Amino acid sequence: MASWLMKWMVDPKRNWLAALHKRTISNRLRKYGLRYDDLYDPMYDLDIKEALNRLPREVVDARNQRLKRAMDLSMKHEYLPDDLQAMQTPFRSYLQDMLTLVKREREEREALGALPLYQRTIP
Repeated sequence: MASWLMKWMVDPKRNWLAALHKRTISNRLRKYGLRYDDLYDPMYDLDIKEALNRLPREVVDARNQRLKRAMDLSMKHEYLPDDLQAMQTPFRSYLQDMLTLVKREREEREALGALPLYQRTIP
């Protein structure tokens, strides 16, 4: 019962409030030219850091450019021009597949009792 309710609550196709939330997030990301996957912080989760390391260099460079542009626009208190906002695809994922793979590998290593591939170090 609870799982059905949770699925209904977060599905934008079934719940109008979830659809409104997704549309609001989409509009905010378009204003700065970001994608939803750009919001993940590699310093917060080591799985995200590992997934970014495994992505092709061009994808990571494009992510960094989007983040720099968003910070620049935010500091100037401006938004992207409307024609560029219309071309943005905020929910096109580039990180989720690799992130799923990295998490699955980590869980498998933990289940087998192997040492982790990476550990958090204090700089």
